[in-house]
Amino acid sequence: MDRKEIIEKVNDFLIEELEIDEEKIFPEARLKEDIGIDSLDYIDIVVIVHRVFGFKIQSGELKDVVTLNQFYDYIESKLS
Repeated sequence: MDRKEIIEKVNDFLIEELEIDEEKIFPEARLKEDIGIDSLDYIDIVVIVHRVFGFKIQSGELKDVVTLNQFYDYIESKLS
């Protein structure tokens, strides 16, 4: 899966499943401050990532992921 597909899948689940406004979704957007991801959303993200990408996010792995672009990088690194 290439980066473009990863970005599309992540953006799709943010919009469709977490009901994030599309205009809030851009690579430099901060997950908490700009997009509004909270602790309950992170639980949903763990479940969705497992279903969509086929791997489990381990506890603490997202602690340094601040922006959406860093989240794309994280997904890409786990899939390579």
